[in-house]
Amino acid sequence: MQKTFGGKSTTPKKALLLGAGFVVKPTLTSLIENGVEVTVACRTLESAQKLCKDVKGTKAISLDVEYEEALDAEVAKVDVAISLIPYTFHPLVIKSAIRKKVDVVTTSYTSPAMVELEKEIQEAGITVMNEIGLDPGIDHLYAVKTIDEVHKAGGKIKSFLSYCGGLPAPEASANPLGYKFSWSARGMLLALGNTARFLKDGKTEEIPGHDLMSVAKPYSTGYTGFAFVAYPNRDSTPFKEKYSIPEASTIIRGTLRYAGFPEMIRCVVDMGFLSQETQDFLKPSSNPLTWKEATAKILNSTSSSEQDLTWAISSKHSFANTEEKNRIIAGLRWISLFSSDPIIPRSTPLDTLCATLEKKMAYEDEERDLVFLQHKFEIEHADGNKETRTSTLCEYGDPKGYSAMAKLVGIPCGVAVMQVLAGKMEKGLLAPYTPEICDPLRNELREKYGIDMVEQTVA
Repeated sequence: MQKTFGGKSTTPKKALLLGAGFVVKPTLTSLIENGVEVTVACRTLESAQKLCKDVKGTKAISLDVEYEEALDAEVAKVDVAISLIPYTFHPLVIKSAIRKKVDVVTTSYTSPAMVELEKEIQEAGITVMNEIGLDPGIDHLYAVKTIDEVHKAGGKIKSFLSYCGGLPAPEASANPLGYKFSWSARGMLLALGNTARFLKDGKTEEIPGHDLMSVAKPYSTGYTGFAFVAYPNRDSTPFKEKYSIPEASTIIRGTLRYAGFPEMIRCVVDMGFLSQETQDFLKPSSNPLTWKEATAKILNSTSSSEQDLTWAISSKHSFANTEEKNRIIAGLRWISLFSSDPIIPRSTPLDTLCATLEKKMAYEDEERDLVFLQHKFEIEHADGNKETRTSTLCEYGDPKGYSAMAKLVGIPCGVAVMQVLAGKMEKGLLAPYTPEICDPLRNELREKYGIDMVEQTVA
């Protein structure tokens, strides 16, 4: 059947969509709406079939990307492979795409393992487009926009701050962490252990993961209805070069959470609950310990009474004041750490805690999530005048449709796939760091999907 594609009548384009996560469906739907035939591949056929249910123009298959021959056979059938599986598997998909001369799109950061394949990607004459989701993705599109505008007018970017938070909407945030899990609790908690590097006032600073919550501070976005705290994440220093802002003396990219989150996490860390060390008493069992018994063992408490557990916690963690102590102890009680409820044993303190957090802090059917992303630029114009400018995205999920996070990761990915299929992307290993790549993506997202960042001069 002939279909219109990129303004021309052509045979339908074909895509292989790898993944089973929550961002897959918006990507899938956006492609189907544009006439692309999509094969959805997951490790289990059931997962792929669930994603394809009631979506015409799709095919569900079971595929393990670690089996080279099977992967090559499927990649060879399509025009583009979309890898929404864990980033460690992207190189396997890219190697297959190189062999079969097929383009690739991912939402992940360009990893060193991908960079090692850059020469082979160029020799194969294919496009491998990365970093096109939310963060990374939409954040790049609007950072590049403002930086390019300022530079073209002869100005300088003196400071660049960028913070993003995926959170429950305020009305769904009533728990001690002000957080809910739409993905792995383990992944979120482990990310808190990563060292952060950034540029501040011309100096490179580094914060070890175990100190990260100590540097979290209240952060004013100008949207006074939100009480956010912010802390740096990952390594922000490469963005001096990636964003072409050698003049910037401060560059910090980080995470937003609701107030109260850092103090709770610091206490949980000090208690030893982020330990990944296997403990015999946490191994799966038909007669698991109660939570208060497990907490007592992790703390080396004299007993499992709440009073003794509280004393043990106080010996390991310093509370700022009595009010904060009472709030945090109440939060630990809410999580069930002092209760007679049986644990869900997962061998380590971290995984055992995660099993309970994912149960108690999952989104209910009618609850919304929130994505809040903001850039803050300190600009020095050519005439010497100074300006503080923000670009802000505030998006709520639809309980009857996509979550905000799924939409803002999945739709940009789908738009990038369409531009790759239309031949609008150059060949090679790409990410959205130039106006040539960013402008068409940003315009399409705004005009067709209403995804936009609001720009304001605030000082």
